[in-house]
Amino acid sequence: MTVSRLIPVPIPDHVAALIGSCMPTGVLQAEIDAECAAREVRRFRGPMCQEDQADREHALAALARANKVLAAYNPGLVLRPGGGIR
Repeated sequence: MTVSRLIPVPIPDHVAALIGSCMPTGVLQAEIDAECAAREVRRFRGPMCQEDQADREHALAALARANKVLAAYNPGLVLRPGGGIR
């Protein structure tokens, strides 16, 4: 299976709510957690102090936990640490 390189297009809120209503609550929460963790990982660039390194590792762990739930539901939903679909 190859990943399509389509340009993301924003969808109206009511359409997103309709899509979300068809998914289990745990998967929706994992999707939110993965987005937040991926965004947090992107914040840390360049030389990092020990505290920043620990925060980045914590965000990577949160992303891994969320991706585990997402992959069990649909492997196409998994996010990379830098953001974007795997």
